[in-house]
Amino acid sequence: MTEVRIEPWSEGDLDLLRQLNAPEVRAHTGGPETEEQVVARHERYVRGPGPRSGTMFSVVLPDGEKVGSVGYWAREWRGEQVYEMGWAILPGYQGRGLATAAVRAAVAAAAARGDRRWAHAYPSVDNPPSNAVCRKAGFTLVGETEFEYPPGHLMRSNDWRIELTG
Repeated sequence: MTEVRIEPWSEGDLDLLRQLNAPEVRAHTGGPETEEQVVARHERYVRGPGPRSGTMFSVVLPDGEKVGSVGYWAREWRGEQVYEMGWAILPGYQGRGLATAAVRAAVAAAAARGDRRWAHAYPSVDNPPSNAVCRKAGFTLVGETEFEYPPGHLMRSNDWRIELTG
């Protein structure tokens, strides 16, 4: 199994977020953000749980190198309070199982909170790698859905969910 750990997002992770803002990483999530948007996102991540911030982590290799992000945040989905999950891995580290390992760790962190039954992920139907992460991390495909991301833009997504209790 691929070894990674997740660490709470910190002030020192701004450069990582800038690296993750690459076109090839953001291709399925609305494209790269402006520097102002990246800084604002970083500040939300550092603040931690709250409106539009969630609980975010850096993905760290055994040697301490940070190679991505993963996290979860509260949302209402079809009348139920759930966590939504998201992740990104730097291009040079993709395809090694790091996202799957990081998502599993984030699922465990969300489950430990004990306040939601389900976590969902909504990768684009046109994003085979992220859909594979969901499958490999133990999510169940609920079906296709229209999903708004970025705000104001509807995309065709798969709705994956995993049970956090039980």
